[in-house]
Amino acid sequence: MSTKNKMPLTLVTSIKSIQGWEEFLADGNGYLRTAKGAYINRKKIFTSEILYNIIAMAIEKFVMVALMRHGAMPYNHTMADLVEAMEDTFPDTITDIREGLLKLDAYQDICDPYEFTIVELAMDEIPVMLDLAEKLQQLVTNDLTKKV
Repeated sequence: MSTKNKMPLTLVTSIKSIQGWEEFLADGNGYLRTAKGAYINRKKIFTSEILYNIIAMAIEKFVMVALMRHGAMPYNHTMADLVEAMEDTFPDTITDIREGLLKLDAYQDICDPYEFTIVELAMDEIPVMLDLAEKLQQLVTNDLTKKV
């Protein structure tokens, strides 16, 4: 068997967590709890755009928890970058939610303050986003944070 183009193996015991991942987990859980409660109670102040942003923050926190716990960081914080970092660090673990996460980037592109895009979304799109965040939360808390 050729070792050409193979990544060197890293012993799990040699992986050093990045400090603070526990706070990111608490933040992610809080954002998700807030978004779920706001959606269920349908308070007018929580528009679909606000809920989208709260859910996106929860998702970002959950990804950061998994990566930090395993001593890794994403290149950037777009959903595409977060998905790429998860796939690099945990191959085949987010396959079932990958496309849904990538779709979230289509609603906002605010990196360039002079050419930003915000797409209006319907409230009936929020349950799908909440489901994505809950699946990621379960994956992170049940599997990925326990592997180190």
